[in-house]
Amino acid sequence: MIDNAAVITMDQGRRELTSASVVVTGSRIAAVSTDPIDAALRDNAQIIDGSGCVLTPGLVNTHHHLYQWITRGLAADHTLFQWLTTLYPIWAGIDEDAVRVAATGGLTWLALSGCTTTTDHHYVFPAGAGDLLGAEIDAATTVGLRFHPTRGSMDLSEKDGGLPPDSVVQTIDEIITASAAAIDRWHDRSPDAMVQIALAPCSPFSVTTDLLRASAELARERGVRLHTHLAETSDESAFCAERFGTTPLAYMEQVDWVGPDVWFAHGVHFDDSAIARLAETGSGVAHCPTSNARLGAGIARTRDLLDAGVAVGLGVDGAASNESCRLLEEAHQAVLMARAVGGPTALTTRTALELATLGGARLLGRDGDLGSIEVGKLADLVLWRLDGLGHSGIDDPVAALVLGEIPPIEGLWVGGHRVVEAGVPLTVDVDTTAADVERAHRTLLDRAR
Repeated sequence: MIDNAAVITMDQGRRELTSASVVVTGSRIAAVSTDPIDAALRDNAQIIDGSGCVLTPGLVNTHHHLYQWITRGLAADHTLFQWLTTLYPIWAGIDEDAVRVAATGGLTWLALSGCTTTTDHHYVFPAGAGDLLGAEIDAATTVGLRFHPTRGSMDLSEKDGGLPPDSVVQTIDEIITASAAAIDRWHDRSPDAMVQIALAPCSPFSVTTDLLRASAELARERGVRLHTHLAETSDESAFCAERFGTTPLAYMEQVDWVGPDVWFAHGVHFDDSAIARLAETGSGVAHCPTSNARLGAGIARTRDLLDAGVAVGLGVDGAASNESCRLLEEAHQAVLMARAVGGPTALTTRTALELATLGGARLLGRDGDLGSIEVGKLADLVLWRLDGLGHSGIDDPVAALVLGEIPPIEGLWVGGHRVVEAGVPLTVDVDTTAADVERAHRTLLDRAR
């Protein structure tokens, strides 16, 4: 039982409780109450004192590239296409050990910023590199986060007019076979699922039309979701106009890549008609404001997307284009970016927190079990401490969370299991993980040289 905490429920009524108790039994929330808890229940519960804290739903990260955790700080002043062509030769050297180390580091850092559920878009599969998807799933199991990895892919290399080198692309047959195997091996359809798979060809400029169609067909046959980058930069819009004679979204619609089972990363350059089509088809968008700013891609039209009824979540994006990778920081940046172009009322702090919680759960099809603090939902929870110098004197806990510095985490639970206590991960050793990351980073750079 988490007692005496302020609680931001994100329930249907968006209730905010100044002092409440939340009871967890097993993996689920059993009670949310401002009234005294039954004495018998209290006597048998482990009591967590929430005084000076605010409890929120666990944050949901809807776009990431965990393998990039060991290539942070490189190509720091490049455009997206320059950044990709610089880093692809380095990424071509990743292997199973590198991905496991990178994922462990990245997932631990996400947990320390309040994230309980994350996706990952892994699309680099060098020949002979080992079981890369399995390595990051092992890392997520170790860290203890709920995980929605995507089996990404690329089949359009430099020689075919794409950006990636030949060494990191695969044939369509290889990709579809591996994608089907990943679904069979790891996708858990149960309500309590800790791992669910989606299919995610990388982007319009690194995959063929045939791969997009085949992936969509397989995903719908197996009942899993679809994900890709789209409309991230003006360069991509120009590529689609030249190669396909249309806009990025219109191209995706031609290959059956719209619908409530599809979410796109970025969406910076969607025009009015594209936003309307996203809403009409139920397609979602993962907003990644920090990465978009880091690469100079632009500012997504978050307010327009929400006003049109598009499902929007937040993503940290890959660690090589967002070295901080803190999900609560994305809520902060989402507010600032929206207001920078749309004025001071363009995005409220509460809307930003909703994007980081319930919005992300909706993109992943998990909003029936995640994203809010309600009886019967999974106990994915974050207890943030707000009584320190960084937040004392801020009466509004949501303003403190979204506009202030990232607060210390008193507790983070995934399915009722505690993953972080008093700012310390309980499942991995931070110093050991940092040393492993440093080793993997140096090994990868030496291999590229």
